[in-house]
Amino acid sequence: MPTSAPPTSHAASDNASPRRPAASLRRRLLLATLTWVLLALLVAGWGLRSLFAQHTRQQLQDQLVVQLNQLSGAVDVDVQGQVRVPPWVSDPRLDTPLSGLYWQIDSQMPGAAARMAVARSRSLWDQVLPLPADASWRERPAQGYRVLQLQDDTHTLLAVSRHIHLPRDGTPVLRLTVAADIALLAEPLQRFTAMLLISLGTLAAGLLLAVAVQLHLTLRPLQQLRQDLATVRAGQQPALTGHYPQELLPLVQEFNHVLTSNADMVQRARTQAGNLAHALNTPLSVLTNAAAQDASPLGQLVQEQVAQARRHVEYHLAHARASAAVRATGLRCPVQPVLQALLRTVARLHSHIDFALQTDTPQLAFKGEEQDLFEMLGNLLDNAGKWAHGQVQIDVQQLQGQLCITIDDDGPGIADPAQRSQIFARGQRLDENRPGSGLGLNIVQELAHTYGGSVRADTAPLGGLRLVLMLPLAPAARDTKK
Repeated sequence: MPTSAPPTSHAASDNASPRRPAASLRRRLLLATLTWVLLALLVAGWGLRSLFAQHTRQQLQDQLVVQLNQLSGAVDVDVQGQVRVPPWVSDPRLDTPLSGLYWQIDSQMPGAAARMAVARSRSLWDQVLPLPADASWRERPAQGYRVLQLQDDTHTLLAVSRHIHLPRDGTPVLRLTVAADIALLAEPLQRFTAMLLISLGTLAAGLLLAVAVQLHLTLRPLQQLRQDLATVRAGQQPALTGHYPQELLPLVQEFNHVLTSNADMVQRARTQAGNLAHALNTPLSVLTNAAAQDASPLGQLVQEQVAQARRHVEYHLAHARASAAVRATGLRCPVQPVLQALLRTVARLHSHIDFALQTDTPQLAFKGEEQDLFEMLGNLLDNAGKWAHGQVQIDVQQLQGQLCITIDDDGPGIADPAQRSQIFARGQRLDENRPGSGLGLNIVQELAHTYGGSVRADTAPLGGLRLVLMLPLAPAARDTKK
C-alpha cells in the first residue's frame, strides 16, 4: 500500500510574551465621565450650599437691622434717666422666652462704668447677651451699626449693635443690640441641602444615563467593525463592506488594502511555485529520458536521483503553497463541489470501483484554499481507488467543530497498527508492485498539519482501510448586503 514519510512536527511557537489586555474603552470613558460629572456636581453642590448659607445669613442680618431700626425709634429715657421701650409692632418671638431672637440695651454715662442690660426683650428671660465688655462706645461704623458674632457655652448668636445718644442733656449713651441664634439658619439650610442632594442626584443619574446611551451609540460602529472582521477572518466575506462613520473609513480602507495586498502576495507565491515546478519539470524529464536509455549503473543512479528530486520538489512546493494559504485571511472552500469534481475524475481512472458519497452536506466548507483541498482529497481518493476491490465510500460531516472527511475502501486493509502509521512516511511504500511514488499520503498529512488538522488510518467497516481527514471548518456563509 502506498505510504509517505513520517510526519514532520510543525509546532508553531509564539515567542511573544502574553500581554495583559488593555482596559475596555467603554469602561474607561464611563469611569472618566463619572469622575468628572461627580466632581463637577460636588463642586456645584458645595458652591450652591455655600451661596444659600451666605444668603440666609445675610437675610437674617437684614431682619436684625430692621429690628434694630425699630428699637432705635422706640427707645427713650425719662427724666429720672430710666430707659423706656414702649411696645411696637415687631416679631412676636421677642416676647417668647428663649425663642432665639433677642434685643438688649446697655447704657453708659460720661465718666461712669457701663450698665449692662438696662432693658431687654422678654425672650431673654433671665439672661443677658454675651457682649464684649471692651467694645468701643464711641465707634461709629459707616453703615450705622456693627455686626457681631457672640458666643456662649451653648449658643452662637449673630448680632447687630448700634450706639445712640438722645438729644436731651444728661441722657446716657445707649448701646442697642438685636441678636438671633444661628440655629435659626440650620433648618432652612438642611431643607435646602436635602433638596439640593435630590436634585443633583437626579441630574447625575440623568447625565450618566445620557453618557451611557451616547457611548453605546458612539461605539456601536466599533462593535459592528469587530463582527465584520470576525466574518472576514472566518471566510464569510472577502472584505469589509459595511457602512461606517467617516472617522472609521480610513481604518476600513487600510484594512481592505491589507487584505488585497495579502491576497496578491499569496497569488504571487502560488504563481512562483508553479513557475518553479514548470522550470524544473523540463530538465528533470530530459534527465529521466536520457537515463532510461542508459542501462549502466550510472544511468540507474541518475534515474533514482531524478525521481527523488522530483518527489522533493513536489513535496516542498505543496508545503510552501499551503503555508502561503494559511497566512491568508477569509478563506472558505465548499467541500461538496470539490468532492463531486474529484469523484468524476477518479471514476474514470478507476472505472471498476464504485465511489459513493454517503452524505449530502452542501453547507459544509473547508477553511482553506480550494487547491489544497483538491490536493488532499485527490490523493486520498486515488489511494483508495488503487487498493479497493470494488467499493469506496466517502462520508463528510461536522465533528466537534471540525470538518471530518472519512474515506473507506473494501481492499485488503492493514491489520497492524504500526504499519498503518507508516503509510504516511515520505517516500516509503508497503508494496513496491503497486504504482505510486510514496509521496501522496505524506503530502496530505503535511497539508493537514499546516492547517491545524490531522489525518489518520484505521480499519474500515468494509474490511479495507479507513482514512479520516480532520480539517478546520469554515463558518456558514452569510448575506453581506447591508
